[in-house]
Amino acid sequence: MASTKGYLDYVLDQLSGLDGVAHRAMMGEYILYYRGKVIGGVYDDRLLLKPTPSARLLLPDAPAEPPYPGAKPMLLADADDRETLAELLPRMYDELPEAKRKQ
Repeated sequence: MASTKGYLDYVLDQLSGLDGVAHRAMMGEYILYYRGKVIGGVYDDRLLLKPTPSARLLLPDAPAEPPYPGAKPMLLADADDRETLAELLPRMYDELPEAKRKQ
């Protein structure tokens, strides 16, 4: 099942207090970026974030779910919790790898 544009718009609205949030459509789902780094995505109308140390700390009860069959599990974040998301993304930034350059 692909994610809906409406759910993506809701997630982006929840993240609207942060500068540098972007997205890209990919095969019916959406990859989310923060200041140029991949932080997670919207998969099957679920907000999944990379399991960085900060994400595990701020989302201790978040279940780990794969975005699609065979993928590494990510943390299922509560998209309704705007305050936690606003605190989490800046903390995750330094823990994420730099974006790969296209050759």
